[in-house]
Amino acid sequence: MSIARSLMRGSAGNRNDKMMLLLLGELMLVIGLGGPALALFLSSGTAVHHPRFHAGGRLLQQSVPKPPRSRVDTAKPGVQGRVISVSSDKELQAALDQASPGDELALKAGQTFYGNFVLPRKNADRQPEGTWITITSSAGLPASTPAGTRLTPAAAGALAKLASTNAEPTLRAAPGSGYYRLMGIEVTIATSVKTNYGLVRLGEGTEISTDQLPHDIVIDRCYIHGLAGSNVRRGIALNCAASAVVDSWISDCHEVGADSQAICCWNGPGPFEISNNYLEAAGENVMFGGADPAIQGLIPSDIRFIGNYCRKPLEWRAQQSAARWSVKNLFELKNAERVLVEGNVFDNNWVDAQTGYAILFKSVNQDGRAPWSTTRSVTFRRNLVRHTSSGINIEGRDPHNSSGRTALVLIQNNLFEDLDANRWGGEGVFIKITDTEDVTVDHNTAFGTGSIIIAYGEPNERFVFTQNVVRNNEYGVKGDGTASGTPTLKKFFRGYLVSGNAILGGNSSPYPPGNCFPPCPVSPGRPSGIKTTVECSGQQGGMAGCEPDLMTLADAVSATGSEAR
Repeated sequence: MSIARSLMRGSAGNRNDKMMLLLLGELMLVIGLGGPALALFLSSGTAVHHPRFHAGGRLLQQSVPKPPRSRVDTAKPGVQGRVISVSSDKELQAALDQASPGDELALKAGQTFYGNFVLPRKNADRQPEGTWITITSSAGLPASTPAGTRLTPAAAGALAKLASTNAEPTLRAAPGSGYYRLMGIEVTIATSVKTNYGLVRLGEGTEISTDQLPHDIVIDRCYIHGLAGSNVRRGIALNCAASAVVDSWISDCHEVGADSQAICCWNGPGPFEISNNYLEAAGENVMFGGADPAIQGLIPSDIRFIGNYCRKPLEWRAQQSAARWSVKNLFELKNAERVLVEGNVFDNNWVDAQTGYAILFKSVNQDGRAPWSTTRSVTFRRNLVRHTSSGINIEGRDPHNSSGRTALVLIQNNLFEDLDANRWGGEGVFIKITDTEDVTVDHNTAFGTGSIIIAYGEPNERFVFTQNVVRNNEYGVKGDGTASGTPTLKKFFRGYLVSGNAILGGNSSPYPPGNCFPPCPVSPGRPSGIKTTVECSGQQGGMAGCEPDLMTLADAVSATGSEAR
């Protein structure tokens, strides 16, 4: 397995092939298919360069993000060996040690197993391919929770419970262990525990070789949680390979004065499948990066983050300051490649230990020992982001240590609601950006109180902003020390296309031609009757804004149906 996953940029072939590609791109833009359609048309294989048009008519090229190369198979394997009944915590570790590939450990439902348990490494030479050890509850999962359905805390009474009695993990994977499936289990801490540094540890984060990493571990329909008054730093440390977290509920991950996450990975190569989970944490609900990988050249890669509900309870904001959990953001990439973030709901984020942006894409060499760290090839689409200070912060390079450069980011067909600086603090901005390459923002709808874009620092290369519905507010597209609109675009974007956008409440004079300027709704949210799409005849034609059905998606993804009130 290759760990240093550098993105390969393909060319269009020989000179004739390149000419044909340019002509095809021009044709697709003229007939109204647009750059994003061309990106999809040409997205197979290596990254493809396709034409865009500068506002002044100059042809430019922009690369498109590559999708994940591989994915984790999360289908449940059949039991091929014994079913081993386990009824006490004293028996559990012995059963784990003695289990053979193909066995199922049936833990007594309703029983609490106190301790710090380890998934041991089995003899790989004797493990037939596709044989797993399954750890589940003896009563099985409730009939209301078939495969593909998210487990909720209401099922806890029917589950076996594992509980740590100290600061160490309730469950961890030994170096090199693999082919385990945890299904229908509750994982938590004893009520006497006030501080725990991680409930499930799949990899220590200090391994220096991929051979030492846990691998092929699936967490399926589990309830993993801290306690309301305890410091619990992390739900799952995902420093492993080829693993998944699906249909699960992870909550009450929070700490005073330190970062906390529902899921965090910094020393695992992937691929990873994280789908249909409820993910609750105070710091970063989910983060890739945040510490330097110990494995040389490692970038967590091939990540599918699909259909999850990421949320911070509003009760946390009302806590007294001395006991308040440290709140940062809802999703952050600091070192990741080939990432698909699709069909998720991100709820509730405010200014606290960070400036209130819900989503962060950065390239960060966190501790100065991993200069290869980079975030590249990210697709963020069909998501709902709401009740937050600001939307997305995209930072090209680490301002403190040498790093790669954030590049190849597609933000498409998302709905951003209630980006409200008055309610949540901060700036109320849709996108903040500096020093990136090949960022496309297309067919989004964003209702906020601040600027559409804030640009600062080093210029961005090849930026596309097309067919979005946005509120202009006071400054619209604004850069440090420059006037709004075209002056900002010329200073902070080397090659740009800004066309077909419905800029609510703005006027045409500061902006490039090809945008439209409908009246602006009064509310920073989306008032009843205000549509997410607007007819806007720009260079690419058609409707501006996101799909009208994204709110229906949100109802399906949000298991609790909770909204900010």
